[in-house]
Order: sequence, then C-alpha cells, then structure tokens
Amino acid sequence: MLNSFTRRGFGAALVAGALALAAPFGAMAADGPVTIVVPYGAGGTTDAFARMLADGMSKELGRTVLVENKPGANGILGATYVAKAKPDGATLLWGGTGPVSLNAMLRPSLPYTLDSFDSVAMLFDGTLTLTVPTKMGVNSIEELVAYAKTSGKPLRYGTLGPGSVTHLYGLILSKALDVPVVPVAYKNNPSSLVDLIGGQAELSFATPIALVEHAKAGDLKIMALTTTERDPAFADVPSVTELGHPELVTSYWSALHAPKGTPKEVIDQLAAAAVKTVQSDAFRELLAKNGQYEKAGGPEALDAQLATDRETWGKVIADNNIVLAD
Repeated sequence: MLNSFTRRGFGAALVAGALALAAPFGAMAADGPVTIVVPYGAGGTTDAFARMLADGMSKELGRTVLVENKPGANGILGATYVAKAKPDGATLLWGGTGPVSLNAMLRPSLPYTLDSFDSVAMLFDGTLTLTVPTKMGVNSIEELVAYAKTSGKPLRYGTLGPGSVTHLYGLILSKALDVPVVPVAYKNNPSSLVDLIGGQAELSFATPIALVEHAKAGDLKIMALTTTERDPAFADVPSVTELGHPELVTSYWSALHAPKGTPKEVIDQLAAAAVKTVQSDAFRELLAKNGQYEKAGGPEALDAQLATDRETWGKVIADNNIVLAD
C-alpha cells in the first residue's frame, strides 16, 4: 500500500517539527538575499507558487527572498546548482517528487544524491486521477479491469516521460489490479488528453485540474482521485480508498531543500517562514485553485516524505529495473 502518501503518516513529524520551528529569526545572517532556485521555466504554476512563497518569506524574515528559474534536464540543472552552493541558507531548491526523489533513484550518475541536501520544509502535495474516455463506457475500477481482460490488449496510458510519477504509477496500478498496461510518453498533459479523448489511449492519471473542463464537457470520465478521502472541490469524484483500493493512494509533493551542511538554526528559521506562508489564507487559496493540498511542516516532515519515497517509488523502480541515463 502507498500509505506514505496519505496524510496519516505526517502527524508525528509535524509535531516534532513544531519545536524546531521556534528558532529565533536572529539566528540567520541578515546580509544579502535568499534565492529559491526553481528547476523549471518561468510563467508556470510552480513558478507562481514559488513567487508567492518568496514574497511571504521575505515578510517573515525581514530579508529579500528571490526566485531564480534554472530549467533543464528534468530538474537536474537547478538541483545540481543548489547542491554545489555554499551551505549558508542563501540558496534553496524548490524540490519535489521528480527533481529530487525520482531523479536520485533513477539516475545513478547524477552529480548529486538525496544526501546532497538538507531538508528545510514540506510545502504541499497534489493528487492524480484515474480517468478514461467517456466513450469507453467504463465507469468504475472494476469495469476498467473487466474491459482490460476482455479486450486482451494492454491499457495504453499517457505519461510525462520515462521515470515520471505518471509512468511509475501506471506500473503500480498494473500490479495492484493485475491488468497489462503500456506507457505512452507525451511532452505535456494537453497533448496526451487529445489522444485520450480521441481513443488513442485508454487511461490517464493526469491531475484533476488538468482534466476538469474535459470532464464537464462529457469527453472524459474521472473515476477516482488517488486520495484517502473525497476532495470537496471534486465532490462527485470518489477517492480510491473509498472505492476499496487503498493500495492505489498516491500523490506528488513540493518542498524546500538546502545544500548539505546548512546550519540547523538557519534551516529552522527558513522553515518557520515557509510554513507560516503556506498556511496563510492567500496561499491556501492559490493551492485550492490548482488542486493542491497544504501539507506544511518543518525538516522532519520532509525527511519523512523522502524516506517513504524510497520505500514506495524506490520499490517500483527496483522491481521493474528502471534506470535512466543522465
């Protein structure tokens, strides 16, 4: 079961993190800005989140916090830059499931590892979906299994490339439901959804926000969210746990990392500013608009997420012998 991605496992980590978040702001040097390196291009949703976080942290710290975009190589360029930066709290990485956990487990020759970073703060996470074309006539997980077994063909599902969350999740679903699948890589979600609607694929795990308009138009059927509980924002869509498949719970996350060796008192101060910002009404509103869930916590919460990533995604990677070139 992918219980690492449920919210139950974080209670102890958040309590422990609360003590660390009490560090005085005076522990951090006040000269020069703090830069959050985003390993993606400017203008996207992640960039918007990062800039709101930077603005909030600036106010909390009394120190300028900037965003610098360093896209390229599946997040590797930005992550490498931060891993090699001076560990003084002035350079942080906007990390997540892909740039940090998956890259480190999939790519043996990376210039960094999970141990190249110190955890600063867990920020938020998001859900995937189990979605099919409406014209397939499939309305439940059981009907999907029956369809796969009757057709005698593997279910084609869109991914964002080899080693992506969507790719790996398809392997989890295949094993859990005992149905054959074949991943089809796309440059982005919109292009994969065109093929899904057109019948060139049978299944998608895209986020609900990416799918909702197509679902309203009647072209796609969102059968479930990969959550433990129903999301009020998508009240008509059940969770996989509600449907009797807790083994299909999963999510993807965003967090802040610092170069290894950053002083604890500095990390605690940065974490306090980040957590307070993410828990603000304005940030929560932005999260809700983009189908994300506030999950703010200090270093211990992020350490727990990284550990469970190794147990879950790491097992999928090992079981399927997936290795990617840098």
